[in-house]
Amino acid sequence: MEQNVVLEMRDISKNFTGVRALSHVDFTLRKGEIHALMGENGAGKSTLIKVLTGVHEFESGTIHMAGNSNGIINHSPQEAQANGIKIGAYFFSTAVTTDEAVQEADWVADYISQYQITYPVAFNCEGFENADSRQYAMTQSERTDMAIAFLNEIYNRGYTPMFYAAKNEMLGDAKWDTSRIEKTYKIWVSQYPSVPYPQTAQSDYTGTHAMWQYTNQGTVAGISKPVDVDIAYFGYAGTADAKSDVTPETVGADAEALMNFSDVNETVTAKQSTNLRNIPSQGSDATVVATLQNGETATRTGVSSSGWSRVSYNGQTLYAVSSYLTTDLGYTAPAANTAAETTTTDGSGSGDGLKTKFTACNDVVTAKIEVNLRTLPSVTNPDAAVVAVLKNGETVTRTGINTDYGWSRVDYNGQTLYCVSSYLTSAQ
Repeated sequence: MEQNVVLEMRDISKNFTGVRALSHVDFTLRKGEIHALMGENGAGKSTLIKVLTGVHEFESGTIHMAGNSNGIINHSPQEAQANGIKIGAYFFSTAVTTDEAVQEADWVADYISQYQITYPVAFNCEGFENADSRQYAMTQSERTDMAIAFLNEIYNRGYTPMFYAAKNEMLGDAKWDTSRIEKTYKIWVSQYPSVPYPQTAQSDYTGTHAMWQYTNQGTVAGISKPVDVDIAYFGYAGTADAKSDVTPETVGADAEALMNFSDVNETVTAKQSTNLRNIPSQGSDATVVATLQNGETATRTGVSSSGWSRVSYNGQTLYAVSSYLTTDLGYTAPAANTAAETTTTDGSGSGDGLKTKFTACNDVVTAKIEVNLRTLPSVTNPDAAVVAVLKNGETVTRTGINTDYGWSRVDYNGQTLYCVSSYLTSAQ
């Protein structure tokens, strides 16, 4: 991202049933800019904002915030709630009046109302001493009034409010009228000792506080970068109910992440038959939704270099192995195998009607990402067991290739196995 870019949305698409609400939308916000989002009813204004704020999942594209090279994902409240983790909320305010602060609080309360928010809803405001901040001209008393207005409204909406700031900003009412805030609301202090907790047992902030953030270099399994870690001097035996009766939209990880699909629009059929899956994977996490037969058609809407096609079939977005599809709608599958051919060991006559003959070759290959190695060149035959998974960096010798159906024959640990050719790449 450019240095002065604070938000970047790229190639954002969102579909509702039968409606393309957003189609490959780009939006960039730079420091100091104020944008008005305008359009006719149904143009996608609200949908774009709801995608940005996590209300709706987006099907394609990326969202980046300044200082974060990783794309935003928007289903952490759902995942936390599903795994029994009690959650709260944290809001970074840019308000300059008490009215704006109340509007911010109402927006937060509306957004979180569909989730079980047990822990406090925290207010934070930073950077107000920077000349380019819209809060730069505010007095300490005005900032404090603004914070209290936010906290009051959060309380009125049925949540527990909490004020967050650094030790040096709160101590002795240095940057905030902390003595006013702490009379009514919980205080969350940020103070990082040179030796973190538990070696340092408590913060040296002398003011009343209910929560202490003791490091920004913590580690959590499954998160690759350092994280903030806190201690709360309070807890909850149960979990709060959601304020709203409306069930939040269920979202999940992007099925096409790292697949790099290129959009196309073409009609395809199966060379013989191919499974259509809910995600581009042959693993246990994928479900076969339908089987496309030769002569039946689907609309291919995307092609990935990983060997998968995205298709629209009976109103559903599904995925198929590209090498099993063809744009030749008059394609005729090879004749069924003879009895003699069903006894061969190269996979021909494997029970799914494929006559898989291989052309000899001798090259060293690896998986583009990973690929299943099977006893037969088939994904539909129950006898085509997955013996191993070849991962990127591991190598095998390819001894045969079939271009009609996209299979490779490989030598793996002394076994002759088969895999989809489009998942392989040369290792030489």
